[in-house]
Amino acid sequence: MSWNDRIPAAARDYLDKNRLDEVECVIADFPGIARGKAVPAAKWERQQYFHLPNSIFFQTITGDWAEAATDGFTEPDMILRPDLDTATAAPWAVDGTLQVIHDAFDMSGQPIGVAPRNVLKRVVALYRERGWTPIIAPEMEFYLVGKNIDPAKEIVPMMGRTGRPAAARQAYSMTAVDEYGPVIDDIYEYAEIQGIEIDGITQEGGAGQLEINLRHGDPVRLADDVFFFKRLIREAALKHDCFATFMAKPIEGEPGSAMHIHHSVVDTKGRNIFCGPNGEETPDFLNFVGGLQRHMPAAIAVIAPYVNSYRRYVRNHAAPINLEWGRDNRTTGLRVPVSSPEARRIENRLPGMDCNPYLCIAASLACGYLGMVQQTPAGQMFEGDAYKSDAEIPYSLSDALDLFEEAKDLHGVLGEEFARVYSIVKRTENEEFLQVISPWEREHLLLNV
Repeated sequence: MSWNDRIPAAARDYLDKNRLDEVECVIADFPGIARGKAVPAAKWERQQYFHLPNSIFFQTITGDWAEAATDGFTEPDMILRPDLDTATAAPWAVDGTLQVIHDAFDMSGQPIGVAPRNVLKRVVALYRERGWTPIIAPEMEFYLVGKNIDPAKEIVPMMGRTGRPAAARQAYSMTAVDEYGPVIDDIYEYAEIQGIEIDGITQEGGAGQLEINLRHGDPVRLADDVFFFKRLIREAALKHDCFATFMAKPIEGEPGSAMHIHHSVVDTKGRNIFCGPNGEETPDFLNFVGGLQRHMPAAIAVIAPYVNSYRRYVRNHAAPINLEWGRDNRTTGLRVPVSSPEARRIENRLPGMDCNPYLCIAASLACGYLGMVQQTPAGQMFEGDAYKSDAEIPYSLSDALDLFEEAKDLHGVLGEEFARVYSIVKRTENEEFLQVISPWEREHLLLNV
């Protein structure tokens, strides 16, 4: 069977209309940036793998290197093998181009434990060893903003089709969505060409802020979709002379951008284990919630990975500040949406859209897994406004890393080597940030202290 017969139907349809010129062989690093090589089609058809140095996982968001290597900074190669099920078009490219996600292995053929996609596969495998299959659905929030060429200038909303800046406080407004209709049209078109199914697009509360929901399914495939989607959205925005940003808090005074994750788990017969014979909530459901409540403070370092991430957790500002759980309550960090008993699920509202989708989904699933395995009881369901309750999550990346580094149970699920390297890289990033003098400091301290 040729490789062309093994790729998804959407990719084959694309190649029926476009002569394949190039293949982008990509893998996600810690920030979720696509690393890899662009290979001429003729060469790609002859190769079964390629090499990249393992140092791509030691790199900070600024491009500096963290001291995470155990045997000196020799940058040994990894073997990257394509997952042909991920082959998809790059519809913005001038010439026919496919993107293919690759998995990382060492020279003995073992998965590289720090590679984000491998971390998620490890967690999913632990579920399956117990006869469980996790199901997730992500919600992606992001901003369309004016081109920001100078980092010293504030980010502003994009200009709408009316010639006015996108307005805030217009959640669910169809008129607001129409303001950036041309960008949305291209998002839909690119997604259709790539074979990614969108469940819906809505206007969120921020100026130029949108939310895209993806249909529920396999965690690895949905993480792949989010990984592809971030690039797709950026390319659609650039086509219309604006930027798409997935920063957790890009605009002062506006709501932050989240990646809410809906979770359910089915057994070997496809039955939702959160639903009992009479439609009641099961012990597994309550233990999953309990696991999120117990272990999520330590996992915050993974689902809120940057200093900016913690600016999103603001009381009364469309982001959770604690780990309360409640039914149909958007003030709680953990929400049980309205659904039939068979579709019961738990929504984790804590992750930011700046996360790496593989690592974020892995961390959230890991907390629920530990809750079910350890039979962790959920706290009492919260009723009312959870913003009036005490904050229960770290206030900074440094505080979050303190908790993450002590979380041995979480390390055991995500992988010890991943936990070690991730902590070193994030500590390095935090130290880099602390060397930068902010405009606030220059404005208020320069002449006043």
